[in-house]
Amino acid sequence: MRWDNLKIEAAEGARLPGYRDPATVRTFDAPEALQTRFYEIHAKSALNRVPESSRMPFRWTINPYRGCSHACVYCFARPTHKYLDFDAGRDFEREIVVKVNVPEVLRAELKRPSWKGEHIAMGTNTDPYQWVEGRYRLMPGIWEALRDFRNPCSVLTKSPLLLRDLPLLKEIAAVTDIGASLSIPMIDERAWRASEPHTPNPRARLEAVAELNRNGIPTGILVAPLMPGINDDPEQVEEIVQAAIDAGATSIGGIGLHLRGEVRGVFVEWLRSYRPDLVDRYEELYARGAYLPTPERDRIARLLVDAGAPAARPFRRDPADERPFDRAFRRQMGPRARSAPAARHRPDPPSAIQEALF
Repeated sequence: MRWDNLKIEAAEGARLPGYRDPATVRTFDAPEALQTRFYEIHAKSALNRVPESSRMPFRWTINPYRGCSHACVYCFARPTHKYLDFDAGRDFEREIVVKVNVPEVLRAELKRPSWKGEHIAMGTNTDPYQWVEGRYRLMPGIWEALRDFRNPCSVLTKSPLLLRDLPLLKEIAAVTDIGASLSIPMIDERAWRASEPHTPNPRARLEAVAELNRNGIPTGILVAPLMPGINDDPEQVEEIVQAAIDAGATSIGGIGLHLRGEVRGVFVEWLRSYRPDLVDRYEELYARGAYLPTPERDRIARLLVDAGAPAARPFRRDPADERPFDRAFRRQMGPRARSAPAARHRPDPPSAIQEALF
């Protein structure tokens, strides 16, 4: 990897909890990476098992990075940075862990006789196509391993950088199931730049959806999260849905914002500066927990239905109360994931389950 023209620091010796060997810390002299440190570590495993009790619509994940430079204020993965003795705010965005050996470790794990070829989901927490992937290029090696072992897989991302690997995706599609989804919560430029400051333009993401579908990669969109008063204007939602339909999106799902753990503090602090007029409304909406009240969740779901989203359905409360995040996510993540057992409403998952996603 040719970083010399970008490298301004490489220091050995930083130790992260859970990793035996010290990390090499790098910084890059690039506008997108200023004041950001990248911790190169060697992971013992590439595949992360998601406990059955989590009720996620998949059992295995791969996450080549921890932390995310997209800096989305609502990101539900922020609290996981605590396991590294970092905070869920600025550190999550500026202290990025890079598992430099993931492709090689994955190949060894897929080769094991005990591996049954189960569906593997990527992008379930931090985005595998965030800025640093353009430098480390870990995903091509991951896709090559999945192709060679004909392993069904899916990816969720906010970045058109996924198109760089389109030839590999097509090779995988020729031998097994593969699905993709682009997260596009909004098109409005002001709301986008404020809430997702370092993500690619939403319209570029829509173009990526169209290109992937033109090339035979089933790709949908996830309009998530929908945030009351910020990106839930019916006309804006209709614009996204119509653009997704025009792009050939294979599914269109949407979920309301949920604020678990430290995410609440990060989001509310941002809200006080961006939309102080909404602070009281959000305190009322989330007074009883991390999720929107059922009537508000149903209203948000109907936005997509009214906008013409073919895959959207109102989130109805049944005795078990399906969690809307799981139901929407299941529609996005490929054939194997869509056939998973229905997710059930449970309290916020314990730290062990959240950590397992990494």
